[in-house]
Amino acid sequence: MNTREFQQKLTKGTELIDVREKAEFTLGHIPGAKNIPLSKLSSYTKRAHGPVHVICQSGMRSRQAVKRLKNNGIGALNVRGGMNSWRGETRGGKL
Repeated sequence: MNTREFQQKLTKGTELIDVREKAEFTLGHIPGAKNIPLSKLSSYTKRAHGPVHVICQSGMRSRQAVKRLKNNGIGALNVRGGMNSWRGETRGGKL
């Protein structure tokens, strides 16, 4: 799904993982996103029903993350285009 489609589906209960590094996340992220860098993704445990959405800066790391999550039996969707394409609200400086 692209960022426009994701923005239309985004609700308070949507589970979103941002797999960028902490410094990138701090500069600006989607409110409600949980920062789990790709290198630490093995620590992730699913908390919500339905698929988890995954985003990064451009869509490359999130695509890798979705593949890993699916291999672990977790339903995951890549947000294509990443933060480079995101035009919605962002927050900075908070984890």
